[in-house]
Amino acid sequence: MFLKVERDQSRFRQIVRGKIRQNLKKYVTHGEMIGRQGRDLVSIPIPQLDVPHFRFGKNGSGGVGQGEGEVGSPLGPGNDQGNGKGQAGGDPGAHILEVDISLEELAQILGDELELPRIEPKGRSNITQEKNRYTTIRRLGPESLRHFKRTYIQAMRRQISSSEYNTVDPYVVPIREDKRYRSWSTVPEPDASAVAIYVMDVSGSMTDEQKQIVRTEAFWIDTWLKSQYKGLETRYIIHDAAAKEVDEDTFYRTRESGGTRISSAYKVCADLIADQFPPSDWNVYVFQFSDGDNWGEDNETSLQMLREKILPAVNLFCYGQVESPYGSGEYLRSLRIGIGDSSDKLVLSEIRDKEAIYDSIKAFLGKGK
Repeated sequence: MFLKVERDQSRFRQIVRGKIRQNLKKYVTHGEMIGRQGRDLVSIPIPQLDVPHFRFGKNGSGGVGQGEGEVGSPLGPGNDQGNGKGQAGGDPGAHILEVDISLEELAQILGDELELPRIEPKGRSNITQEKNRYTTIRRLGPESLRHFKRTYIQAMRRQISSSEYNTVDPYVVPIREDKRYRSWSTVPEPDASAVAIYVMDVSGSMTDEQKQIVRTEAFWIDTWLKSQYKGLETRYIIHDAAAKEVDEDTFYRTRESGGTRISSAYKVCADLIADQFPPSDWNVYVFQFSDGDNWGEDNETSLQMLREKILPAVNLFCYGQVESPYGSGEYLRSLRIGIGDSSDKLVLSEIRDKEAIYDSIKAFLGKGK
């Protein structure tokens, strides 16, 4: 019975994974899971299939074509149909089934569907640190680590084998030889640290719709990076004419007016990397989102800072230009002309609408850096 339940659960998980794969692009582009995210699990809405069944009419109501009536008379029970009167129905409506899936499993599905290569960490990834894990049982050890269940079972086995166990008065008394203790084994773990730095223009030309696109894409980027690195750090920088580091909530809710100066954000980003995330120890990923405006300065000022201060220090710098009815889109062209293919760390993406999020994620993460 237990094996049958396990098989059923395994089969159900396969069905769920198949549904997620089938609808992954819809989940990615519409951000359906962000509001259902927990610490380690995400709830995913999956359409529930109903088994077809017969619906029976009322007994004694006669057969088809029987009884009195005129041409045009309603065929349903009663003649008051369509007049808007009557009580609410009591039958259940259609339901959407929600299933929980771990972020790790979700990342695996994302990687498989987008054909994302595994990331090869740099820096301290070649350094291993030793960690102790309590995975074994021993006969000796401190009383604080005594394994009660194992000790009890061992004492019961000894009493049964020596015919000391009394089924009428089942009293189990462990002796010294029965005691078992939890013990540890030392395992090496690679030590690789990573940080994702999100940079966004919050001037008036970036509307709430554009910010929702950024939020959705950042969720999937985080999901993938967390599957590659344990304990991923995230930082957020906003800017208009001036820039500052903020928390996640402020990052997505702030909207300012005035000019746009991208170099101010690059300076905060470069200082943050130098002070807290030295590239010798950290794998650094920067994701910038903008509508392409940079009215407060010449684009070359920003490009120079990007070339000299940021690109040498990061694994990857991704620029996503979110199309806005108010933005010029000029900065993407400047990046293509000013840097373009001269750096393999720079990835550019044009995000016209929500439907473009899927391809943008694949462009950003497809290099495996």
